[in-house]
Amino acid sequence: MLASIDVGSNTVRMMCGRIEQGRLLPLLYEREITRLGGGFTDQRGLSPESIERTLLALERFAAILHQQQPSALRVVGTAALRRAVNRQDFVARVGQRTGLELEVIDGQQEARLSALGVLEALQPQPEAVLVIDIGGGSTELVLLERSRIRFRESYPLGVVRLCEEVCDRQQRKLQIDAVLDRFVVDLTRSNAAELLRAANCEFVGTAGTVTTLAAIDLKMARYDWRRINNHCLSRQILADQYALLEPLEIAQREQLPGLETGRGDLILPGIEILQALLTRFSHRHIRVSDFGLLEGLLLDLHAASID
Repeated sequence: MLASIDVGSNTVRMMCGRIEQGRLLPLLYEREITRLGGGFTDQRGLSPESIERTLLALERFAAILHQQQPSALRVVGTAALRRAVNRQDFVARVGQRTGLELEVIDGQQEARLSALGVLEALQPQPEAVLVIDIGGGSTELVLLERSRIRFRESYPLGVVRLCEEVCDRQQRKLQIDAVLDRFVVDLTRSNAAELLRAANCEFVGTAGTVTTLAAIDLKMARYDWRRINNHCLSRQILADQYALLEPLEIAQREQLPGLETGRGDLILPGIEILQALLTRFSHRHIRVSDFGLLEGLLLDLHAASID
């Protein structure tokens, strides 16, 4: 059995699983919204409160892993830790409190691993796909052709950052548009722009924003990743969801089936990012993958074990 932990800017997640007949079989899944990136400042980095919330979650996960005894484990941190001036202190405290060895990965690694996990979920796999991984502190965009990466990049655009640092919707739009402008330039320089605009290129989203929107669309009282994988959200569905959620208080949003506590204030910035992407590139819908970074880590561990 293999295990992975993703210490994200909003959520800490853990998975244990194994590979059977070339396919990933998830066996155990745990998650907690700790909002590690909450209260973040460039001057002090991670806040003491967010650090303690995350350490408590990791202590619980470590106790579970002690019982499960996986043959291999990888623990990674992403955008909030990449930015934090107190990153090394946090990594050291994780080791002291839990015994876990936390590795802060760069945006390129995160993009590759997310795409690896997403491809595992897609049935059938499209000829060309743009993987969109909207996290709390960053968004990874990966363009693949026949499962091979043609372009990958991580951008400083996440729902926690937008929610806490940019309160005004119009200002958020300006930030999102600026990132998409940069994405277009990067894509053109990599000679991959034509692939993105091809008629057979499909957009696929992973991570909490898009899976939450799928769960809301499915009126899912109990989350089921099997129903989430390959579900489609059209531009009209996203517009309807925004219109439904915007006038509600955060607590009211979190009463809706599919929208868990801790995401009520983040969901609108997430929809805005998705809408901007679909509009910019004239796509009608986005397919959803519950699989992403966490599953990509397991697949990567398996590949390393057989090399």
